[in-house]
Amino acid sequence: MLTGKATQPEPYTAVCMMRSTQISKDLNERLERLFPGGVNSPVRAFRSVGGEPPVIQHAKGSRMWDADGNEYIDYVCSWGPMILGHADPEVVAAVKGAAENGTSFGASTGAESELGELVREAFPSIEMMRFVSSGTEATMSAIRLARAFTGRKYIVKFEGCYHGHADSLLVKAGSGVATLGIPGSAGVLEEQVQFTLALPFNSIEAVEKAFARHRDQIAAIIVEPVVGNMGCVPPRLGYLQRLREIAQDAGALLILDEVMTGFRVAYGGAQELYGIVPDLTTLGKIIGGGLPVGAYGGRAEIMRMIAPLGPVYQAGTLSGNPLAMAAGIATLCRLKRERKQIYASLEKKSETLVRGVADEAKKHGSQVTTNRVGSMFTWFFQDSEVRNYDDACRSDTKAFAQFHRGMLEHGIYLPPSQFEAAFLSAAHSDADIELTIEAARGAFQSLRS
Repeated sequence: MLTGKATQPEPYTAVCMMRSTQISKDLNERLERLFPGGVNSPVRAFRSVGGEPPVIQHAKGSRMWDADGNEYIDYVCSWGPMILGHADPEVVAAVKGAAENGTSFGASTGAESELGELVREAFPSIEMMRFVSSGTEATMSAIRLARAFTGRKYIVKFEGCYHGHADSLLVKAGSGVATLGIPGSAGVLEEQVQFTLALPFNSIEAVEKAFARHRDQIAAIIVEPVVGNMGCVPPRLGYLQRLREIAQDAGALLILDEVMTGFRVAYGGAQELYGIVPDLTTLGKIIGGGLPVGAYGGRAEIMRMIAPLGPVYQAGTLSGNPLAMAAGIATLCRLKRERKQIYASLEKKSETLVRGVADEAKKHGSQVTTNRVGSMFTWFFQDSEVRNYDDACRSDTKAFAQFHRGMLEHGIYLPPSQFEAAFLSAAHSDADIELTIEAARGAFQSLRS
């Protein structure tokens, strides 16, 4: 069993660490005897980048430590939700206090209303909501609700957008599916995806053609407003606004999947950043301070179709879990209180980091193009603009894998896939940014040799 306490980060230099990995190797062998591929989520397996995945022991602020004692500056941030950094003192104190009163009741608590009010204040389009336990559960439930509300069957999604592993949404789903090089998932029946229309992201023409072909049959458009699951890919100017118009004109719903962007690209998510009012929104772990939680919500007339008020059934014993509610309240209260300072700092540091690494790539002859929205970003190993899934797939994944291994050896923990966005937290310091750029210099030098 692993033990250890988080410690305050000590200054270090971004030199090649010659990491000791024996304990992680032994633990990975133990994990492989218990779990498929040794992991409980596929992209953790490092299959696309090679090498031995570190087994993480503890984390604090911007840093993580593995079982061998190696230290990393973390840009995965639990795939986005750790916007305040790891083990934020206010969040930890809130979770401890909640745990002392009981970890699960299967009954309503006052904390649910407190967190719900914070979410609604930041997202005015969410008049009513339902807490669930994951982003997958949120998007799955939103799709069911959209079909019930409209009485229609078809759903429009976009290639490279990942909305969780529900059967009807595992169609050209990007993320781990793209990383592993599989088109969807075995076990998903054709009957379950026949009403899912997967279109190229950022192409309005494709959406217009789909609505012309399936007139009065499309229940909803679901979209990541800033895609994070084929790498970070922003919408073209006016793209989201046109999706809003097309859906409204056709009597379909617009669902913004803000599991990744909510409270991340802006306090009010992408809908605040781009000025979009969706019919339904899905949110993820960031509203629970990184604990297992999700939510879906929107116009009250739609949400009142959810049981017990209406005929759309959805339930969960752990929905509104008191620990997740406490962590979420602490997180959103701090984001609200320090909103101006936190988001301005994230913007400045992210811009410095992304530009600095790109400059090192150019200096050392590596072809890299960058996409960034706020504190979400990706370095694509190619020299062309990346605006959709096909563009992203032209990236040099072998070069990315070499870069990833080089950065890991220099103490920088990046998403182990070309098709995943990276993230910055409020805990990352200017020194962290400088060390990361320094590490990139060494990694790109290694690529040339």
